[in-house]
Amino acid sequence: MARIAGRFRRVEPRASARSYLLGLLSGVERKNCWQMAEQAGHTRPGSLQRLLRYACWDADAVRDDLRSYAAENLAAPDGVLIVDETGFLKKGRSSAGVQRQYTGTAGRIENSQVGVFLALATSRGRALIDRRLYLPEQSWADDPERRHAAGIPDEVRFQTKPFLAGEMIAAALDAGITAPWVTGDEAYGQDPRLRVVLEARGTGYVLAVACSTRVRINHGRTAVRADTVAGRLPATAWHRQSAGIGAKGPRYYDWAWIHIGIGANRHLLIRRNLSTGELAFYLCWSPATVSLAELVRVAGVRWSVEECFQAAKSQVGLDHYQVRHWTSWHRHITLAMLALAFLTAVAADAAPQRPAGPHYFDHSLDPVTLTVPEIRRLFGAVFNPPAVSTARLLHWSIWRRHHQATARRSHYRRRTPDESAG
Repeated sequence: MARIAGRFRRVEPRASARSYLLGLLSGVERKNCWQMAEQAGHTRPGSLQRLLRYACWDADAVRDDLRSYAAENLAAPDGVLIVDETGFLKKGRSSAGVQRQYTGTAGRIENSQVGVFLALATSRGRALIDRRLYLPEQSWADDPERRHAAGIPDEVRFQTKPFLAGEMIAAALDAGITAPWVTGDEAYGQDPRLRVVLEARGTGYVLAVACSTRVRINHGRTAVRADTVAGRLPATAWHRQSAGIGAKGPRYYDWAWIHIGIGANRHLLIRRNLSTGELAFYLCWSPATVSLAELVRVAGVRWSVEECFQAAKSQVGLDHYQVRHWTSWHRHITLAMLALAFLTAVAADAAPQRPAGPHYFDHSLDPVTLTVPEIRRLFGAVFNPPAVSTARLLHWSIWRRHHQATARRSHYRRRTPDESAG
């Protein structure tokens, strides 16, 4: 709070921001304004709702503070920036950017919002450091009435997800983030403009692409599909290496790499699953010569962003918001990312120095390193407010039921035909 306090001009929103962050770090079932206000001992959720919607503060400035905080606490020379998206399932059509669209959260087309995120992953930990709400072109970007109702600024225009990712990467690098690599899935690896932007900045990348991607071999003279290249490789081209430590130990795959194009540092990296034989493909570029092991490491780091999403949603309520407005979405998401970065920084500081050997955990009797969920539980226990009185519990029960009754009347009136008509 000391780091971001200056972003709030008045003491009231500053105090609300502290209550909001403590609520996100607490053990309440749903991290929405109602339950967090009750957790904080407030008589109404109004102050937290105003914090998200009407209070005077800049969520992008707090995002900048969050980015600096994460960089300071997770700094390491092996940093990787990861771009990815996640969906937020919603009902109705009023929430900014919502429409029926594919989201990996559900694994199918659902009514949802989609946020594009940037994560920083190092050997000390990983955290989400930037976000953009994707605005669909036809249903939102070109609909002035919907834009106005959801508070979307006039300067916000339709941009593709890779373009949004490129903006966040550029902003992070300009802010001094130390990360020599960028990685992402096919949605970003297939975009040639993003790759051009990264190469222009001298930032290496390992980006997933489809099996149908055409690459140029034989010193750039022959164009061929990536899966065709894989099918022609001899057995000696494959090398078994770990893509990093997973929940059940090292994640071993067979890997192959070949030079493509005319540059010495441009490669097609191929991963083969040991059990199923399934193949995955990556376009790689680096400003200097690198080893296969380094490309494999970066490719394996990409899964860190999925862990970030899981922790953010399960631990600090990234997807628990009940807001529709453009500004409110960015404010909640930013504060949730800050809460997660705090837990990650504490975990990084608490982690003991242990041998890096691959067989260390085979024989170690040491306890598991403090995790983000465990730290949140401990933090919640330390800062848990005293037991509330029966009167307080009943007060909130009555308030919620009155509010729900008001909402019910509104819904029924909208759906009931006007008896005076006709």
